[in-house]
Amino acid sequence: MTLQEGIKYDQFVRCYCVGQEKVLIMPYDPSKPYLSGMQYVNVDDYLSPELHARVEKDVKTICKALGYDLNTVEFAIKDGIPYAIDFMNPAPDAELASVGEYNHNWIVGEMTDFILRKLKEGFETPEYRWTSMLNPAAKTEGKTVAKAKTTKTTATTAKTPTEKKSAAKKATAK
Repeated sequence: MTLQEGIKYDQFVRCYCVGQEKVLIMPYDPSKPYLSGMQYVNVDDYLSPELHARVEKDVKTICKALGYDLNTVEFAIKDGIPYAIDFMNPAPDAELASVGEYNHNWIVGEMTDFILRKLKEGFETPEYRWTSMLNPAAKTEGKTVAKAKTTKTTATTAKTPTEKKSAAKKATAK
C-alpha cells in the first residue's frame, strides 16, 4: 500500500508510453464518470511547451526505471509542478468507449509498430528472478549479455549413447 498526499490539481493528464520512448499526453478529468465520454478532453496546448516537455521526460524516466514497454502515467499538476500519482499500469485501459477514438487509435497503432519492430529486430527475454536483479549480467553496448557456460566433454558428461561408448573406449585405452 502506498500513502499519497491528495493534490488539489490545476490540471490533470494521463499519458500513454510505448517502448519507453513514445508518449501521448492526454488531458484527463478523473472527476467525470467512467465511460461517459467526458474524461478525455481534446484541448490544444493544454500544457505549456515547457511543462509538456517535462511531463514527457518524466514519463520516459519512470517507464525506463520500471522496465515497462507499455504503461500509463497520471500526473496531477499544481502550480506548474507535475506530481506522478499513478504510474504502474503495464496493462492500461485502451478501450475505444473509454479513451475515445483518437487515443485508442494512437495506442493501437504505436503498440502494433512496437511489436512488429521487436519481431523484426529481435529482443532479449529478461530473467525474472531475484538473482538477476541482485547480480545483473554484464552489459555490452546497452544490451544484456548472458555469460557463456563452458563444459568439457568427458566420459561422464557425454550426451548420446554413442558418445558414451566412444569416450569409455578412449578412457580404457589410455
